[in-house]
Amino acid sequence: MKIATLQIIYITLIVLLLVNALAVVLPPTAIGLTAPAEAPVTAPSRAVLRVIEPVGGSSNLPPIVEPLQPITLTLEIKNYSGPAVVKLFNTNLRDSQRITVAVQNDRATFTALARGLPGKWRSLVLIDGELAGSNRHLFTLYPLTTLETGDSDLDALYPSIQGFMEQAVVSYELNGATVRGYRSPDNPQLWMRDHVHQGRGFRYFETDMTSLLEAFEDAQRPDGSFPDVIDYPRKSIKAHRLDPESDLEFLFVQGVYDAWQATGDDNWLRARMPAMRRGLRYITSDPLRWDAERGLVRRPYTIDTWDFEYGPSAISPDGRPAPRHWIDEQTRWGIFHGDNTGLAYAMRLMERLERHLGNNTAADQWDREWRTLMERLMAVSWNGNFFTHFVPLEPFEVPDVDTSQQLSLSNAYALNREVLDIRQNRAIIASYFARRDFDRAFAEWYSIDPPFPPGSYGMGGRKGENPGEYVNGGIMPLVGGELARGAFTHGDEEYGFDILHRYADLIRLTDSSYLWYYPTGQPGISGPDTLATDGWGSSAMLGALMEGAAGIRDRSSLYREVEVSPRWTADPNLQDVRVVARYGPAESYVAYRWQRSSTATTQRLALDLTGTWRAARVRLLLPDNVPDEESAYTVQVNGTTVATEFRKVANSRYIVVEATRGDAQITVTWQQE
Repeated sequence: MKIATLQIIYITLIVLLLVNALAVVLPPTAIGLTAPAEAPVTAPSRAVLRVIEPVGGSSNLPPIVEPLQPITLTLEIKNYSGPAVVKLFNTNLRDSQRITVAVQNDRATFTALARGLPGKWRSLVLIDGELAGSNRHLFTLYPLTTLETGDSDLDALYPSIQGFMEQAVVSYELNGATVRGYRSPDNPQLWMRDHVHQGRGFRYFETDMTSLLEAFEDAQRPDGSFPDVIDYPRKSIKAHRLDPESDLEFLFVQGVYDAWQATGDDNWLRARMPAMRRGLRYITSDPLRWDAERGLVRRPYTIDTWDFEYGPSAISPDGRPAPRHWIDEQTRWGIFHGDNTGLAYAMRLMERLERHLGNNTAADQWDREWRTLMERLMAVSWNGNFFTHFVPLEPFEVPDVDTSQQLSLSNAYALNREVLDIRQNRAIIASYFARRDFDRAFAEWYSIDPPFPPGSYGMGGRKGENPGEYVNGGIMPLVGGELARGAFTHGDEEYGFDILHRYADLIRLTDSSYLWYYPTGQPGISGPDTLATDGWGSSAMLGALMEGAAGIRDRSSLYREVEVSPRWTADPNLQDVRVVARYGPAESYVAYRWQRSSTATTQRLALDLTGTWRAARVRLLLPDNVPDEESAYTVQVNGTTVATEFRKVANSRYIVVEATRGDAQITVTWQQE
């Protein structure tokens, strides 16, 4: 064992011994305790504190408890009745709870809430300032992503989606290292696109956030471009890129950003920065991908972000009819909005990462670039309500469809890329809502609407040639999930809950989730590799649940700086909700219990918030039909009244509170009208 390691162990032991010694030698105020005011008593020699609920496995195995889970404890002190002080604290001595209990006939039973930092929690029992007993390991606080609302549909979503996503894991050895990723719902290979988008869901439980991204970085070409698919030796698949794609470089940035948030590893991030910069410089300069005249990313005429071109089936290298996955003299070029909103989002992420690493000049440059890019895109593609699906660079018309009215799936993605203003976001949401016609389709989560006429895209007999199939007008939960998350964020909270409930209904019918469905509701099965446990769409729905409804967003990494915006108020059936959001690779977490209550004269919202965060901006959504005046509300943080601050998002009103150091109890009260 190294000397440094031994020194750390010795120092830790000395600190723990001093805690007990100080509790006996120093006056109570020196360790943050105050002796009860009653007449002094003779301290007994021994006090025993135990957790009785939840129950541990044995006397040698302290129970594991979840954040904000009630813990029932019993305190036994022989031959004693009177007051006692119980202090709970974790092993690093940062968080603590002080509880005064009344012991009667040798015993007291009371309840505490588990909160604060994960790991082992200890206890001291003091009577009249003197140590009466201690427990070096009373319980272990262990956060796991959890959602308890009392609504069976909402409560079933997280475990169901986690189960779906676990069926999408692919892991194998590549170049002497293990890669682990989440496969396509229709294909057993590891595609960057499918894996990165599924990160919206697997971040809450997956421990390996980095290996597949590192493998894609290893496969980056000298010009900075990335492949679509990584090597898969067992299936004799080599890394390659389908020529029509122009989204991989921004996807790599998004994937790295999400992985960094979940791991908090600045050194790992720093090592990825050159690859991200090369990728974005490639997509913004290579003549094949970049329209220098318009200053925008271009691509062949595909359906949204998919990888086959407009036109009849072609003959693949193996001699079979196939979609047009390549570029040739028949290729029709144009501007597709999703490539550009995705690139602008990646530039925004780069601005944050460069600034985090201290590169302020580079950060300022990325900030200018994304804003300029969006100005150009709005001028070319925005029609006032949503982004036009495809803007050809040369005049071209598709027979039998009004392409100016085609609403394609990357409009839903744009809602969550932080590149639009509130009016634009709400216009997109309204455009989807206007197409919610249950006589025409069971959901408005269209891949594209209206679809292309039969045969516009030759698929070699595969799904997608006909309207209502696959990405040619099929119904996709991934669209619904992105739409719901955007609705929660941009002031349409009721619509967000409506989508989540409809998705819960969908998966409850068959205990499955598919990448796409026919408008009439039948599952879309594209081929023998199709999964009934689609991770892409289900992860989007999980993002809507955790970031939208629960409102937990990480503004840094490891939940150090968070925004907490519970939106349960928009569902009148919800009264008491407990949420824990934790990353798979680390024990960093955010947890809260949200409650609402009322009397004959007052209404009250309460949020008990804990976790590993250092700073939190809390936004509590107010119900409809409540006073508009800030003076009508009393806001308290940890028992102290603070100034009321409103924030409006469209017609939704939030009370805004700032909190620090991982623990806050917030209440908002107002008079009934």
